[in-house]
Formats: sequence, C-alpha cells, structure tokens
Amino acid sequence: MGNNGSVRTTNERLARKIRREGKQPASPYADKFVGLANGEVVVVADSLDDVSNRLRKIEPDPSKCYIVDVAADYDRVYEV
Repeated sequence: MGNNGSVRTTNERLARKIRREGKQPASPYADKFVGLANGEVVVVADSLDDVSNRLRKIEPDPSKCYIVDVAADYDRVYEV
C-alpha cells in the first residue's frame, strides 16, 4: 500500500464487509473484535484489550490499523 490514506480506505471497506458478514451467527467474526492492519484481517478476539495489544505488536503504526467491534450497532444513534 502506498500511503496511509489508501490504507485507511482499504481498512474501512474491509471493516464494512466484516460488519455485514458478522451479522450471520455462523460467521467467524460474529460477536468478536477484529483487528485490521494494512487492509488485512490480522487478529480476531473476544476482547478489545486483546485485539488492541496483539494489533500493536503486529503493526506499530496506528494509522495503518483499524479495530471493528462486530457486535456494535453502528447504525443506531446514541445521545450523550
């Protein structure tokens, strides 16, 4: 991947695909946290801490990383 902008875009596209796929109960991503680096799935775990720690070891540059909470409802609006 050439620059961080294209890596971010690739990670975001993959994250949307994983969220759609993760809605299926048989998906390996269902109710998991998924770590992406450089446009690839590099870690799947049950906790955010686990994904974050493992992702940091795999890719130390946070601008090339993305974490997806597959169980989260990204379409729901929350008022704070």
